[in-house]
Amino acid sequence: MAGWQVGIDIGGTFTDIVAARGAEFRTAKVPSRLADPVGSIFAALEAIGIEPAGIADLVHGTTRVTNAIVEGRLEPVTLLATAGFEDVIEIGRQSRKDLYRLEVPPKPAPLVPPGRRIPVAERMAHDGSILRPLTDIDAAVDAALATGARSIAVMLLHSYANPAHEAALAERLRGRVPYLSLSHQVNPEAREYERCVATVLNAAVMPLAAEYLARLRAELPARVQLHVMHSAGGMASPEAAAERPLLMALSGPAAGVAAAAVVARETGEAALLSFDMGGTTTDVALILDGRAEITLDAKLADQPLRQPMVAIESIGAGGGSIVQHGPGGLSVGPRSAGAEPGPACYGRGGTAPTVCDANTILGYLNPRRRLGGTITLDAARAAAAFAPLADRLGLPVVELALGVLRVADATMARALNKITVERGVDGRGATLLAFGGMGPMHAAGLAATYGIRRVLVPHASSAFSALGCVAAEMSYTRQRTLRLPGEDFDAARLAGARAALLDELAAPLLAQGVAREALAVEETGLIRYRGQSYAVDVPLPGPVDGAGLGLAFEERHRALFGFASGEAWEMLGLRLRVAAPRQMDLAAPAAEAAPPRPFATDPCWFAPAGPVPTPRYERAGLALPHRIAGPAIIEDDWSTILVPPGWSAAAQPGGHILLLREDA
Repeated sequence: MAGWQVGIDIGGTFTDIVAARGAEFRTAKVPSRLADPVGSIFAALEAIGIEPAGIADLVHGTTRVTNAIVEGRLEPVTLLATAGFEDVIEIGRQSRKDLYRLEVPPKPAPLVPPGRRIPVAERMAHDGSILRPLTDIDAAVDAALATGARSIAVMLLHSYANPAHEAALAERLRGRVPYLSLSHQVNPEAREYERCVATVLNAAVMPLAAEYLARLRAELPARVQLHVMHSAGGMASPEAAAERPLLMALSGPAAGVAAAAVVARETGEAALLSFDMGGTTTDVALILDGRAEITLDAKLADQPLRQPMVAIESIGAGGGSIVQHGPGGLSVGPRSAGAEPGPACYGRGGTAPTVCDANTILGYLNPRRRLGGTITLDAARAAAAFAPLADRLGLPVVELALGVLRVADATMARALNKITVERGVDGRGATLLAFGGMGPMHAAGLAATYGIRRVLVPHASSAFSALGCVAAEMSYTRQRTLRLPGEDFDAARLAGARAALLDELAAPLLAQGVAREALAVEETGLIRYRGQSYAVDVPLPGPVDGAGLGLAFEERHRALFGFASGEAWEMLGLRLRVAAPRQMDLAAPAAEAAPPRPFATDPCWFAPAGPVPTPRYERAGLALPHRIAGPAIIEDDWSTILVPPGWSAAAQPGGHILLLREDA
C-alpha cells in the first residue's frame, strides 16, 4: 500500500498530528515535550499507531525558531559589514515602541555587541556599481574568525543590487566556519537595518535549526520524504530550511492559515477570517478570494524579520492563559499554564485560574469525557482556582467566569481589528473559520462581540494546523528590490529579474523531482508613488509595459485607500512565489444521518441569572441536512463547539459545521 501522508504541528501546549492514506484518516494530540521536540513527533506517531517505516511524506510545523528568538536563546554571531556601517544594527530606527514611557528602553538591545562587528573596506552604490573595491579581505576574514563565533553574518551595503563582494567574502569563509548567513540570500532588498537584523537572526538560529533537522532526519527512515512548513504558508526541504532557518519563524500558525485558504477556495468564501485558538496563543489572519495576505513587515521580539510571511496577528490568549487582576482590571494572558501542569481543571497540579477553567465552571466542557482519552476535567479544582480572585472582587465564581470569557473575547476582537479595520476591510461581512483546541468553543462569543454572523468549524478542527501541513504546497517565496521608474519604464530589466528569480526559486523544487511545467508561479509588483515609504502589491498577469502597470497600480491604490493621485510612480521591487501544487482534499466524506439525538443534558451558564439545560451532541452524529438550535454543545474527542442561545448549528458538505446567528 502507499505510505502515509503525515502532518505534525508542535505547539506550545500540544503536538497535533494528522495522517492520511487513501480513505484512511487518523488524528491525535499529545502534550508537547518542549525540551525534546523530536520526542514529541515520535510520541504523536505512537498515539495514532503508525510506524515511521510506513510514512511516505512527513510535513512538520514548529515554533522552535520562534521560541528561540522570543526567549533570546540565540547563538553568538559575528557581523561583517561595510566599513562605516557596522553599527547600523545598534543605531536602528528612531521610532520608539512606547513614546511616553521613558523608563522603557527605546529599542531592543543590539543582537551583535561592538566587539564582534567587523568593518569591511568596500562600497557598492544603490545601482550595483562599485564605488570602492573590496580590499583587505584577508584581514576582515581573520578578524571575524578570531572572535571564535560559530555563526558569521555578512551584510554589505547595497549587496541586493550586486552581491559580488559578499560572494567573495563567503568564498574565503566557507569551510572555516560552520554557519554562514549572507544578506543577499536572506533578504535581497533595500533598507540596510532590516536586512542586517534578518541576516543576523538567520545566523543566530542556524545551529539550532540545523542540528534539530539533522537529528530528525537521522531518526526517520531514509525513505521518508521530510519537509518543513515555512512562514509564507508552504513547505520547504529541510536543506533549504537549514540554510535559511528564519523561514520557519511562525511556521506552525502559517500551516493553519494555509489550510484555511484551502477551505475558503473549496467552499467559495470570498472573505474569511481564520481564528486559531490553542492552549497558549490565538492567531488570526485575513483570507480574501482564497488567498492569505503576505507581509514583509512582521516582527518577533520587537525585531524585524524581513521575510515574506503570512500576515498573522498573534496574541497571548489561549485556553491555558492565566487570568490576572491589575490596575486596569481583569486581563487574560500572555502567561500560560501550558500543558504541564496545565489549567487547574486538568488535575495535574495547576492552581492559577485560566480561560479553560472558566469554561469548565460554566459547564461548557464535559467533565465525564476524557479529552483525547487522557485528561479528565475537574470542575471543583477549576472553581477552587477562581475562588481567591472572586473573593477579592466580591463576585460569585460563576459571574467571574462569565466576565473572564467576555475579556478574552474582547482581547481577541482587537486582534481581528488589526487584520481588518486597520487594512481597510469590514470584517463583519466575513465568515469566521474557528479551529484549534479552543477556537470552536469561543467562536460564537467572539463573533457576537465583533459583529460577525457566520462561523465555520472545519473538519478536524482541533488538529487543523497539522492538517494544513498535509495539504500545503511545496513552495518558495522571495522578494527583490528593483527601483524601476514609471517614466521610460525598463520592461527588459523587469523581464530579466523575473526570469532570474524564477530560476532561483524553481531550483530546489526541480531538485526534488518536480517537473518544470508543473510549477505554479505567482508574480507581484511592489509599486509606490515616488517619495512614499511603502509600496502597494500589484499582481503581474504576464508580460507588462509601463502604461499598463501604471493603470493597474492606480486601480489597486484606489481600491485600498479610496483615491489615486496620478503622480509619478516607481516599481520598488518584485515578489515571486513558485509552488508545486498538491491535490489534497481537506473535507471529510459527505454523509447523511438520522436527526441527531443528545447523549446528555447539563446545566450551562450563559448569563448570571441562572443555568440553562443544554443538550450535548456527538459531532459525528450531526450530518446533512440537520440543524441544531442553541443552546447546545457539540463534542468530539478533543474539541467542543459551543452553540449559545440565539445561534444554530448545521452540518455542511465535507464534514464542516456552520454556526449562524438567528438574525443572519
